[in-house]
Order: sequence, then structure tokens, then C-alpha cells
Amino acid sequence: MFLSDVGRPLNGSNLYNRDFLPCLEAAGLRRVPLHALRHTFASLLIQGGASLAYVKEQMGHSSIQVTVDIYGHLIPSGNIDWVDGLDTQTSPQVSASPAQVDSESETKDWPQTIEMIGGPTRTRTWDQRIMSPLL
Repeated sequence: MFLSDVGRPLNGSNLYNRDFLPCLEAAGLRRVPLHALRHTFASLLIQGGASLAYVKEQMGHSSIQVTVDIYGHLIPSGNIDWVDGLDTQTSPQVSASPAQVDSESETKDWPQTIEMIGGPTRTRTWDQRIMSPLL
């Protein structure tokens, strides 16, 4: 608990209006609630790489689930980083024999196929299992 100059507990609205708001104005920042500093602290910890367990301890949350519920959105790339790490640990499998290019198929001009898409009588598929939901 913080005490005022006269030894009494600080009044929250006095702290906000007399001290916090002038600091925000002097720094050229917009008005935010004092509680925003708590969220800023936790956000900076997470973005700096702190574990959620450490953030939980610093914030005084009752469980790590509370921390994840509030700040979990700040680490969306966390899973991507793990997968990217797996990519660097493994190398692509090399085929025993590389694919052989058929030079005849490369030079052959295939006729252009034009699909009739939509319309009352024609669709992309003739498969009746797809065409009819009853089959």
C-alpha cells in the first residue's frame, strides 16, 4: 500500500488525475486507464520471449489458464516457430532416382480444353454421387 504525504492511503482518482495524466501529456501519449500499464507489462514480457508460466507469476494470476485466456493471442506465431524449427532439423528426402523428363511430351502441343462451367445442363463433373445428394 502506498501512502500520501500525510500518511494516508493514496486516493486512486487523485493519483490518476494529478500524477498519471500529466505524465501521459508530457510524453505526448493518449489517455489510457492506469490498468493499461499492467497489460502493457505482460504484453512486453510475452513479446520479449518470457514463458507464460513466468508471466503468470508476475501478474499474480491464479492459474496459467487465466494468463493464456488474456494474453494467448499475443503469441500466434509461437506454433509457427516450432514448426519452422522442425523444418531446419530435418532435410528433405532425396529420391533414389531422379525423375526422367520425357522429351516427347514436352514438345507435343495438346489441344486446349474448354470446360462448360455452370449452366442448366452441364457441370464440372459427371459423377452422379456428387451430382445427386440422394445417392
